[in-house]
Amino acid sequence: MIRALHRKISSSTHAAHTASPVILRPYQEHCLDACLDALASGASRIGVSLPTGSGKTTVFISLLSRISPPTSNPAAQRSLIVVNSIELARQSASQVAALFPKWSVEIEQGTKHRASGEADVTVATYQTLSKRKRMAKFNPDQLKAIVIDEAHHAAAPSYRRVLSHFHSNIQHPDPKFEPPTLAHKIPIIGFSATFSRHDGLALGSVFERIVYHRDFLEMIKEQWLCDVRFTSVRASINLKDVTVNTRTGDFNPSSLAHVINTDSVNNLIVKSWLDRAATRKSTLVFCVDIAHVIALTQVFRQHGVDARYVYSQTPVAERKALISSFKFGQFPVLINCAILTEGADIPNIDCVVVARPTRSRNVFAQMIGRGMRLSPATGKTNCRIIDFVDSTSRVAGVVSTPTLFGLEPGEIDIDDESTESLEKRVAEYFAVDRVDNVPDPKSVTYIDHEDPFSLASNASGAPHVAALSKYSWVGCGGDVYVLECLGKGYVRIEPVSTAEGNHFEAHYTPAMLDKVTASTLGSSPFMRRRKILSAETLHDAIRGCDTYITHTIARGPMLSIGLLRTARWRRSPATDGQKQLITRRWLKGGMDIDQDSQIEKISKMTKGEAANIIIRLKHGAKSRFVKKMKAIAKTVAVSNKEQLRQARETVAVGPLR
Repeated sequence: MIRALHRKISSSTHAAHTASPVILRPYQEHCLDACLDALASGASRIGVSLPTGSGKTTVFISLLSRISPPTSNPAAQRSLIVVNSIELARQSASQVAALFPKWSVEIEQGTKHRASGEADVTVATYQTLSKRKRMAKFNPDQLKAIVIDEAHHAAAPSYRRVLSHFHSNIQHPDPKFEPPTLAHKIPIIGFSATFSRHDGLALGSVFERIVYHRDFLEMIKEQWLCDVRFTSVRASINLKDVTVNTRTGDFNPSSLAHVINTDSVNNLIVKSWLDRAATRKSTLVFCVDIAHVIALTQVFRQHGVDARYVYSQTPVAERKALISSFKFGQFPVLINCAILTEGADIPNIDCVVVARPTRSRNVFAQMIGRGMRLSPATGKTNCRIIDFVDSTSRVAGVVSTPTLFGLEPGEIDIDDESTESLEKRVAEYFAVDRVDNVPDPKSVTYIDHEDPFSLASNASGAPHVAALSKYSWVGCGGDVYVLECLGKGYVRIEPVSTAEGNHFEAHYTPAMLDKVTASTLGSSPFMRRRKILSAETLHDAIRGCDTYITHTIARGPMLSIGLLRTARWRRSPATDGQKQLITRRWLKGGMDIDQDSQIEKISKMTKGEAANIIIRLKHGAKSRFVKKMKAIAKTVAVSNKEQLRQARETVAVGPLR
């Protein structure tokens, strides 16, 4: 039967049987109007974003019927539809034959399907068109339009190698390529359910702008797509160590499989399906890789479910037979890996199980979109979507049902929810004044004050400590605090992490020799440090150290007064020795500074400011600050990259970069 159909649609002398004119939905008419208006305004490379199940094929075939040859070249009567698989080629050719039976239609694909190049409409795979002899059949001067199905692929070099032969503004990957001289600009019109790329390739290299866009959630609410029932299952999945592909921004399948393809997760997937979807007639399951497909199929069968699988290495004839049997409801569960993500027209699917986490909204939308086609003839009333949210590590960027509605996974339970009920619950959730259960911080971080040369707050590096002590404690970064005891040594407080938890420890390091004598003898001027205390909070640590200093180190009133933050000596001009030391360290490198400005600041320093800076330098503030700023820069870069990745998946009407 398939061969007979192919012979019918491949013939250039297509029978002119009568067909009832197609009645387009309102949004489809609006889409055609937007395309025709854009073309009339001078645009020649436009994109259309319509979700799976919205009738993209019907729209672009109808569009071809309304595009007239250019007045400058009335001989341009033919159209070319570019697809990425033989399945899509057959679907498009069959639809052309059904909608416009008077048109001749041919398929150009592989060795079995060779078009003449003279049909009204030719449906060709880009793989076949990339061969020079096969492309030579299609004279650009005779083409009135080119449609690209699944157009989010069009920015790839393999597509541009083809399209650059038909439009001079599309750059060929080979810089030596010489574009042909064309009689007219051929409209290049791309259609996709996910008109964006998450791998960074710019669709703007092919299309000027998107002229029409509809989101699948919007179309579900308007009942152009079938009703959906969402169920999110909390699974003990830890995605924290799963590697991410630097090009696509999505998880690497081999790394992801180690976490997902386990006995516990596979059993959870099957038990969730048995609990929530066992009565569903046609369930499509998406897995991570081939090994996961096979393993999960075995678990379904162990539970008595007739599950079958299809993957990239399944022979074409067997794949067609499997999908055909699944369409006719001959078995309830079909498991696949990256085969039925796009281009699969199986309206009877009434359950989709997303058994592979993804960081791509496009991929997630493509997977669940397989079940959104209307199919009243099969008794389908809605589609159950089952996905599994990471309840262990909460890795940022993972797309799931909650994130579609602006929630973090786990914020609310999602089971048997429709789009309307979910939106209502989300509105109620955000309407309540929410107080996060965040513990009080044990310290406060001030990035600006952590600069070891900052003069803010008398160069103390820790303005918050002023509220805790009368003494001139200096912050050295990383929650390290030092009090120099004017020739008696110094006290140092620092954080300590143990198996029991985090706390602060304080040590006193007494002075043994003056600096000159120690330098002459080549030894340290300090004795071995002594532990003073341990404390749960910085407040308790400083209060305990102040008591120890008052009673043990600074016994005389003059020394005690000299340690005060308000001591008179601190307001005197800095000594030449202090200035020289700070200048050398400041200009040594590792800091982004304006030298002239900083030298001027050094010249105006007080003794107290200079002493604080020198203490901070001695106790590693500079290295901590540089390290922290590098870490912050790295975090910002990662965050910016993630925002750009997510922005690339945001589709909107307007120009493409």
